[in-house]
Parts: sequence; C-alpha cells; structure tokens
Amino acid sequence: MKHTLFLTFFIAALAQADDIRLQPPKDLNGYFPFNPPSSLSEWDMRKEQVRRQILVAEGLFPMPTKTPLNPVIHGKVEGDGFTVEKVYFESAPGFFVTGSLWKPKVIKGKVPGVMFAHGHWQDARLSLETPEKVRAEIAAGGERFERGGRSIFQSLCVQLARMGCVVWQWDMLSDSDSIQFSREIVHKFAKQRPEANTVENWGLYSPQAESHLQSIMGLQTWNAVRGLDFLLSLPEVDPERTAITGASGGGTQTMLLAAIDDRIKLSFPCVMVSTSMQGGCTCENASLLRIGTGNVEFAGLFAPKPQGMNTANDWTKEMATKGFPDLQKLYETHGKKDNVMLLRGEHFPHNYNAVTRSAFYTFLNKHFKLGQPSPVIEQDFEPLTKEQLSVWDDKHPAPKAADPEFERKLLKYFSDDADKQLRDADPNVLRQAIEVVIGRTYDKAGEVEWALKDKQDRGDHLEMTGTLMNKTYNEALNVAWLYPKQWNGRVVIWLDDAGKSGIQNDDVKKLVSGGAAVLGVDLLFQGSEPVKQTRVVANPREFAGFTHGYNHALFAQRTHDVLTLITFLRNSKVGSHPSPKTVCLAAFGEQTGPIAVAALALASGHVDLAAVDTHGFRFGKVLDYRDPMFLPGGAKYRDLPGMLSLYDPNRRWIKGDKGDAEGSAVEWLLK
Repeated sequence: MKHTLFLTFFIAALAQADDIRLQPPKDLNGYFPFNPPSSLSEWDMRKEQVRRQILVAEGLFPMPTKTPLNPVIHGKVEGDGFTVEKVYFESAPGFFVTGSLWKPKVIKGKVPGVMFAHGHWQDARLSLETPEKVRAEIAAGGERFERGGRSIFQSLCVQLARMGCVVWQWDMLSDSDSIQFSREIVHKFAKQRPEANTVENWGLYSPQAESHLQSIMGLQTWNAVRGLDFLLSLPEVDPERTAITGASGGGTQTMLLAAIDDRIKLSFPCVMVSTSMQGGCTCENASLLRIGTGNVEFAGLFAPKPQGMNTANDWTKEMATKGFPDLQKLYETHGKKDNVMLLRGEHFPHNYNAVTRSAFYTFLNKHFKLGQPSPVIEQDFEPLTKEQLSVWDDKHPAPKAADPEFERKLLKYFSDDADKQLRDADPNVLRQAIEVVIGRTYDKAGEVEWALKDKQDRGDHLEMTGTLMNKTYNEALNVAWLYPKQWNGRVVIWLDDAGKSGIQNDDVKKLVSGGAAVLGVDLLFQGSEPVKQTRVVANPREFAGFTHGYNHALFAQRTHDVLTLITFLRNSKVGSHPSPKTVCLAAFGEQTGPIAVAALALASGHVDLAAVDTHGFRFGKVLDYRDPMFLPGGAKYRDLPGMLSLYDPNRRWIKGDKGDAEGSAVEWLLK
C-alpha cells in the first residue's frame, strides 16, 4: 500500500476524554474569574475581542444610526447651590429618554459632566423613602441626614452639582417617566408570548428578536450612549472630564458604557463588579454577552483610566480577594495601579449609601481636580417632590404607555437600520460579527488529538472509528473513517443529520472509489436520538439570554465541531505521513447544511472545495429559542447568505439557495 492512513496511530495510550459540554450549562450564578494578561500587547488583543463581543451582543455592532436627539429642557427649579431641569429626548425616532439635568448654580468655564444610572429601585428618580426607613439607615451608619437621606439619587446629584459638576440622571426603561415599556416586560418577563413570536413584526424576547440581537439590555445601553451624546452637547461640559456611576443594575450599565465608549474618562460601578452573580434581571442579560468573560473583565476594559468600585454583603463580598487583585495587576501592567480602588463595605447590605457616595465624590475630586476638601462629605438639602421632577405635564404630554405596537415598531426600526448598514458593509464587518456569533475561529479552533478505537479491512479501503479530542476546549468527537488504500491525498468531511453513520451511502462509496478518504462525525448531541429541544439553564423564565448569555447555542457548538475537524486535518502530521493535500466539506442535511455554511465562513481559506445543500434555511424563520437551529445573532448579519458570502463562490457547489449549482456534488468534490 503506497500510503497508510495519514493520521495513523498514536493510539492506545489515549483514552476518550469527557466532553465538557455534556456538563450542565453555566448560568449567571457561576464563577467568572478574570485572568490578567502578562503583557499589554496580549491585553490589547483580548480587549478588542471582548469589547466587540459586548457590542455585538447588545445589538450595537455596527452602531445604530444616530438620529437627532430633539431634546426638550423645561421646568427649571433652583435650589441651594444647584439647579435642576426636566429633560426628554429621542434616542431613536419616537423612543424617549427621560431624566433630570442637575447643574451648579454658578458655572464658570468648562465643568465635569457625570452620568448617573440607577438600578432596580422602582421609580428611583421620583421616589422618596419613608422617614422610618431613613432613620434605620442612619442608625446603621448608611445615611447621615433625615431630609437628604430620603433620596439616594437626589443626594448624589445635589452634592455633585454643589461640587461644580453637571449631572445627567436618566430613567431606566419602565422606571419613573420612562413609560413606553412596562415593568413586566423590562424586569419581570417570564413566558414567551406567541403573538410576539412572528417572522415579521416580532416583539422582545422572541427568537426573532434574539436572532437580531435585540434586547432590553441593548436598548438601555443605547440610551446610555445617546445620553452621553446629550451630556456632551451641553457647551459647559468638559469632554475631558466625563464620568459615569451607578449601583446594582446601574452598576451594570456603568461598567458596560465605560467599556465600549472611550468618551468616558472615569467610572465608578457600585455593588456589581464580582466574580460571582453577574446580574439577575432580564435587563442585565443578553445572549452572547458573558460567554467566556464576565463583569470583572468588563471593568478591566476601562483600564488604565480611573475606576472605583465597592463591596457589600451581597455577591460582591469576596471581591477583595477574588477579582480586585486581578484588576490591580492589570492596572499595574499599565503602570497605573493607583488608578483603581475598592471601597470595602461588607458590613452594609446592597446599597449606594452615603458612605459609598462619599468615596465616589472623593475619587472624582482627586482625579478631576475639583479642589474640594478630602474626603468629601455630603451636605444636607431639602429633597424635591415628584411634581418638581416629573418630565411629563399638560404642555409636554407623555407618549403612550406600555404599547406593544410601539415595541414592534422600534425593533423593526433598528432591524431595518442594521440591514441598511450591512447591505454594503465591508466583508470584514460581517466576518468579525459572525466570529462573535459563532464564538470560535479557525485560528482558535484548538489543539486536537486522535485516538483509534477500531479498524476493519474492507478490501479496497479501511474502515475505522475513533475519537478526536480537542484538548484546548476539553471536547470530544466520535468519528468514522473510510480510507481508500489508493488514497489520492483528498479528504472529504461528510456531515450528515444522522451523524457518522451517514457515511454509509452510495455517494460516499463513489468518493472512496475515486480515491478520497471520507470522514464522518457525530456532532454534539448527534447520534441515535435526534435532539428536538436544546437544554436551558435552571431558570423558570423563558428568556434565551439567561442560557445563551453564558453558553453557546447548539448550532454554534456544532460549528465548533466542524472547525475542530478542519483544523485537525490541516495541522495533523504523524510520522512520515503528510497532511491531506485537499480538504473538502460536504453537507446535505437540513441541519448540517447550514452548519457547514457557518464553518465555511470562519475557515474559508482552509477548505478547498465545498458541496452544501442549505435547504433555503434562514435563522430568522426559527420560531422556538430551544430549536437546535436557533442561533442568537444568526439573522442580523444577512442571515445564512451573509455567512455564505464569506466563502469563495468559485470553490462551492450550493443547492437550496439562489443560483443552485448544476451537475453532481460528488463529481465536484472529486474534480
């Protein structure tokens, strides 16, 4: 025999490895450590990757078109050392952002601008605590004043204005004057809505919204981006002294805007940066967002700019030993170790109390050179009423509240805008986005080893079974080979909906007779029983982001398997036997055809020929987020044709889409 099997046998010592993907999927209560880089060059690459992941996950890659804000500022109230005005503007046409604009009573020259994001305190900007609750906080050491302590939100804004800062405090969706989405949709969504799960004019949380990467979290981050646009449009605001702070869900918004928008110069996320729980609300999660990363690394993206944070008796309580030392190391690598600080507060519950606020003022005072005595201590004030702060009135009527039609209209607006931008986009934009959507590239497909299980001589060819082990990711694939004794140096990866057993057919026999080796595989969860519904995390709410914000979709994982096969063939060399001269990919099943297209998009330069039947599949037509073909982000980037466009049309035989190939797929693969 001129050649023996080119990938032969460093066999028996290797036992089949367990596939880590068979373990229960990760959820928001997992462990999310941050491993600081050894060099700045290493970090620069990682930083770009994670930042793009955030942008893609939140529907902001490419960034939506910025339309006129059309701000309305009215109802000025003068206080002791400060003024406050009512504001609303449009982050997108008809989509209103509401809030309060606080300023120093006397402004000289350019002054710092501070963005203040609140968390899950209901009606945060407009509400006042009861006297009894405030006295309890004072007794516990969390607050100082019976009057000012009635609103932690007004307290921070008043103090910053008195220190010479302009403060934009805006409402999260469904809170205070932001009424276009209901609280049930934003924070309490539990069950899929059949009326919203439509191929066109879909609603939030539907498979279509997820496939277009549309989420409450993404909308809120977009509002933050546009809020910064508004703040910087004010002539008195110094663009070199812009800060953002917030606690709980506001801490999430703080670290994310700081991570993606270079215009922020100082960040202070409170009671949220942690290696533990990452954010329990639907408004704090999005598909793709925290796969392989987490909140500590998100905070790290802001390095080396000044950043503070705190702990409390909540999920942040171990931050001093788990997470913060790694952030310090990152800042030290930048030569700016003193630019990051942690306020220990494990004796307090989840909060943004006067002690934490004082730490923020003092940190801001130091880095923005405000000239205040240090540490900065709040002064008391008379809190404003809801009527004094509420944006809507007879002269400024509110939009329709909790309107499902508006919800659909807004999602369509963002989808149409993305389609327009992507229609003529540079192919690199598509490739970069699809790399995030699938979550792996050919270059990072991993180190793969082969273990033989069985070999049978079938006369003109050998038939073997074995395991490919991706050691980098702890994944295992059961494979079957048909290897002609007169091998011509060509290998065809044959994907079949039935798995590796699908290589037992007449077309494969023709390939083997023609001198090509054929490799069949059981992709993840392929085999005897086809998967009808994919796994989800142990969370009763039917939101894809709780699962796919932390775990790749099955479609993506199966694409990873194909990349493992391709990289193994391209990089294998055993003894004196060479790697294959030609690598081909064939897939004709309703599930495996689209998977092959996704793999081709990410390994296009490493597959010489492809023959695929797509069956006209579109991610945007999947109506169940537990469908094995569901893929977050799959539809946004021109759906399957967008992926297909990244593979050389001269090297592909395609059926099921426009311009069906002519002739025999087998002949094409043997040419």
